[in-house]
Amino acid sequence: MGRYLGPVGKVSRRLGVGISPKGERILERRPYPPGQHGRNERRKQPSEYGQQLMEKQKARFLYGLMERQFRNLFQEAERRTGVTGDNLLSLLERRLDNVVYRMGLAKSRAQARQLVNHGHITVNGRRLDIPSARVKVGDVIGVHAGSRPSAFFKTLTGSGDLIRHRAPEWLAFSAIPIEATVLDIPRPEHAEPAIDPQSIVEFYSR
Repeated sequence: MGRYLGPVGKVSRRLGVGISPKGERILERRPYPPGQHGRNERRKQPSEYGQQLMEKQKARFLYGLMERQFRNLFQEAERRTGVTGDNLLSLLERRLDNVVYRMGLAKSRAQARQLVNHGHITVNGRRLDIPSARVKVGDVIGVHAGSRPSAFFKTLTGSGDLIRHRAPEWLAFSAIPIEATVLDIPRPEHAEPAIDPQSIVEFYSR
């Protein structure tokens, strides 16, 4: 499955939310839409459809999914019992790359995805290199034994950042050794606050 490789600053400015640390920095410096008239143009109030589309794009870019991948995830959320929007946020949070990000092992989900792709992450002691893999209650996510001596993880533990890191309450996180246990299914309030899931449901219901 592909991933977005375009300019994160332009997307962040268009959506009004930083989709990565770099996007946040660019948006802070230039908090107006992209384009030659962006600085002098107020953000127009979008139509109902435009607002729904924007919320879907926010979620898609924040969690790093391509369009088909996101639509498939929504369809799965729709099939499950309960509130579709809440189901969608829960499924997004339970992706392995997102869990690695929530553990504080990466500064962005893109970096977390790379750690998973390169085989640095284990689930229940076994290496898993699929970023979209879904964790479940009781799973233990850690760092592969062969990766722990690497400069990246040595710097991470030596800096004290992991000890200071506060993981969400649905994860029991330990900095030494680096691992997290999934305690519960993430709730909507644990997802990115910038996302309005009801607007996404309305977008796909049109």
